[in-house]
Amino acid sequence: MIFIVAKFPVKPEWADRWIDHVTPFTEATRAEPGNLWFDWSRSVDDPNLFVLVEAFRDAEAGAAHVQSEHFQQAMKDLPQALVSTPQIISEQIDATDWNLMGEMTVE
Repeated sequence: MIFIVAKFPVKPEWADRWIDHVTPFTEATRAEPGNLWFDWSRSVDDPNLFVLVEAFRDAEAGAAHVQSEHFQQAMKDLPQALVSTPQIISEQIDATDWNLMGEMTVE
């Protein structure tokens, strides 16, 4: 799978409406056949920092995502709300889903 984590530093005046701003992009991405997940979180240390954790089935699914109309539109719409270019880690890993944490068991 292609596993991606990206940090989006959002302008303070956009922070409370960021999730609404990215909802069309999020919904369209989640509907892609090769998308495994596309989840936003807000930093507990910095309320203007949003973290996106996403995964795609394989390289073809990742390429289809980047070539999609909604991705191209997001690349035009998102920068106005950002302080700087997002940071990203994108790796192909040998997994197909989340694993249970081995160091902890909840019963």
